[in-house]
Amino acid sequence: MAEQKTVRLTKNDILHKEFKTSFHGYQPEEVDQFLDIVISDYDVFYAEILRLREENKRLKSEQQAAGSEEPKRQDYADNLGQTNYDILKRLSNLEKHVFGSRLGE
Repeated sequence: MAEQKTVRLTKNDILHKEFKTSFHGYQPEEVDQFLDIVISDYDVFYAEILRLREENKRLKSEQQAAGSEEPKRQDYADNLGQTNYDILKRLSNLEKHVFGSRLGE
């Protein structure tokens, strides 16, 4: 199984990151604009993760509920089959009794 990675940066870590500057360093405004995009994407990804976790939880609950209903449905089907068999058997016996006596006349 693959090792689960953890998130190392928070939105605030990104927002408040200070870069050291040197003579030929990055332009702070450009870095800030880029980090704003990263933060925005981070929010979107985090919201999607939360949504997917909730959906996963909901689907697991539905699956468990469906799993607990399945034996009940099977029991009902088995009982219905047995009931139908009993009815047909009784009907057959009744027909033999009613029509069997007429055939002898």
